[in-house]
Amino acid sequence: MDSLRTSSLLLYLLFLLLHVDVSCQLEDNKIPLSLCSGQPGVPGSPGVHGNAGLPGRDGRDGRDAAPGEKGEKGDRGEYGETGVRGLTGDKGDPGEKGATGQAGECAVAPKSAFSAKISEGHTLPLSVGDAVHFDKIMLNEHGDYNSETGRFTCRVPGVYYFAVHATVYRASLQFDLMKNGHVVASYFQFYGNWPKPASLSGGSLLHLIPGDQVWVQMALSEYNGFYSSTKTDSTFTGFLVYSDWKNSAVFA
Repeated sequence: MDSLRTSSLLLYLLFLLLHVDVSCQLEDNKIPLSLCSGQPGVPGSPGVHGNAGLPGRDGRDGRDAAPGEKGEKGDRGEYGETGVRGLTGDKGDPGEKGATGQAGECAVAPKSAFSAKISEGHTLPLSVGDAVHFDKIMLNEHGDYNSETGRFTCRVPGVYYFAVHATVYRASLQFDLMKNGHVVASYFQFYGNWPKPASLSGGSLLHLIPGDQVWVQMALSEYNGFYSSTKTDSTFTGFLVYSDWKNSAVFA
């Protein structure tokens, strides 16, 4: 009985399908579309994710956005290679003149020497204590000898040698070698009516300091036989033997 009902139901459904299909073909424009469409299907399963798309173009630079926080200081980079030497610059303007430096030590030994003689026809002093003026200068380093006074004035400290050579004629002669008003040596020559002039010479070493004076002085008024002519002279000479300046290694 159940089989018969089932068969009848199947035949009925088949009839309806055939009838609908033929009706849809014959009167397609008259039957509502809803009668020709099936029931909505069950939703399908989600599809598989597609491949990643290509990168997009760079966005526009930000303008109105707030500044970002300051990053940490990076490590110091390595020193670069030495660059090529630049061209020589223009010569600068001369600088201002510096201050004068202190005086340096003397590198040349000091000098002091003189030699003078009595000129022919020169009038000699006749009084005791008068200095003999050897008025004709032959040498006078730095002008230490004064021919007007007949006196040598020390400028460089040290040891000096002084020598006097006198031509004696028509009278005996006595004179003293003086230092600062004191007699350091005395010399005498007797004249005995000889037909020719005689000679009297003497010398002495003296230690002098700046300002000391040395000269030749008449000892006795009647013994004034200094003589000078074209063939014979009376001379006074002095020179520095060595200096004792201590302010330089040159004279130490």
